[in-house]
Amino acid sequence: MASVALRHQPLLSRALPLLSPRSTLHLHLHPRRSFPFTFSFIRTLSRTPHMSTIAQAKRGFSSKEDERAASPDDLLFEPPLRIVEYPDPILRARNKRIETFDENLKKLVCEMFDVMYKTEGIGLSAPQVGMNVRLMVFNPAGERGEGEEIVLINPRVFQYSKKMVLFDEGCLSFPGIYAVVERPDSVKIEAQDITGANFKFVLSDLPARVFQHEFDHLQGTLFFDRMTDEVVNSIRTELKVSVSKLSLFLLLPYSFCVAIIFVSCCTIKVFLRLRFGS
Repeated sequence: MASVALRHQPLLSRALPLLSPRSTLHLHLHPRRSFPFTFSFIRTLSRTPHMSTIAQAKRGFSSKEDERAASPDDLLFEPPLRIVEYPDPILRARNKRIETFDENLKKLVCEMFDVMYKTEGIGLSAPQVGMNVRLMVFNPAGERGEGEEIVLINPRVFQYSKKMVLFDEGCLSFPGIYAVVERPDSVKIEAQDITGANFKFVLSDLPARVFQHEFDHLQGTLFFDRMTDEVVNSIRTELKVSVSKLSLFLLLPYSFCVAIIFVSCCTIKVFLRLRFGS
């Protein structure tokens, strides 16, 4: 897993009062790839050159007015959390804006980090663990105690760079599937931290890609939606296998019920014959 050096520690510490000097983020890019270079993770907005706004609709932009607020019940969960896999409809559902910043939210964040590390990811969004709220965590280093853990609540994007970069991505909701995705190299965002405080910053290189992957999840967009037709065709077999696995899983309870009904009917039929004759 890559070792990623992050700069501007004071901003990160202010943004992440919950999680000590080291914090967590989870996106599952190719785990076998190494990154022999250093990322400038957060830059001041004044130093960011040539940032141009791309049509937000193309990248799943949403405004605060479009988002419904999550109730405290929407944030209730029972550990351990599990990864939701494609094609579970939770991954396409609308995600609600978080307005309650309490101990339960902190526990949810810690649980998400735990799942992320256990599944060897570097980024994770709330819908990927069955919670349809606007929350993501990530750590480009991908190891507990290394790199920097980032918590972003109700993130919004207001600028993407013109420069586009190809990269081999994976996703915890698509186990074993990796393919090339093109994304902007840097992005300006605003979000809230674990206390509800607002902040703005710029992400570039791998952190920007991790953020965009997880932000797509919050928009109900999946990574193959960003792929070219040629790339999607190259993984179509794997996608069909994922659908088949879920279909089988969903059918098992119904098959069991049908079997119980069949056995019950046969038992009743035998009883009636013995009681009243044929």
